[in-house]
Amino acid sequence: MAIAPIHPGEATADLCDRLGDQARVCHLPWQSYGGLRAVSAPIACVQAFENAGPVRALLDAPGRGRVLVVDGGGALRVAVLGERMAQLGLRNGWRGAIVHGAVRDAAALGTLDFAVLALGAVPRRAKPGAQGEVRRGALALGGADITDDDWLALDADGLVFVRGAVQRG
Repeated sequence: MAIAPIHPGEATADLCDRLGDQARVCHLPWQSYGGLRAVSAPIACVQAFENAGPVRALLDAPGRGRVLVVDGGGALRVAVLGERMAQLGLRNGWRGAIVHGAVRDAAALGTLDFAVLALGAVPRRAKPGAQGEVRRGALALGGADITDDDWLALDADGLVFVRGAVQRG
């Protein structure tokens, strides 16, 4: 399969028009919390239901310009990402985090040059060692199957994943 290029700053609507079905739209009611409102970047995936430990561990590792996609099962009881973890990720070269679940410190997240999408915000944090399923690799979110090799593009119109894409200047 040919690798589809993602152009820096390309709108998600234009990406969908250009790539057709190769651009997989993630149909979930995302809310934007981070100060970085548009980004295109490679991704890393983790499934961590009500468990902040794997999220922290990944954000503590070199991000290399990636965005972390967290499948929290849509849970809104506890947050798996907050201001301190976002700052940790930012320091380590991550561009953002997409959380299929809840975040906290919403006002503070908005001041960071870090993209954050989540389903909602809640003040209670998940415990780092909480019980919960942890899995790396492939996820299915909002009708889009994604893997660690994918790229994402997000802006005010939504979130799109492209398999095996490379960014072109």
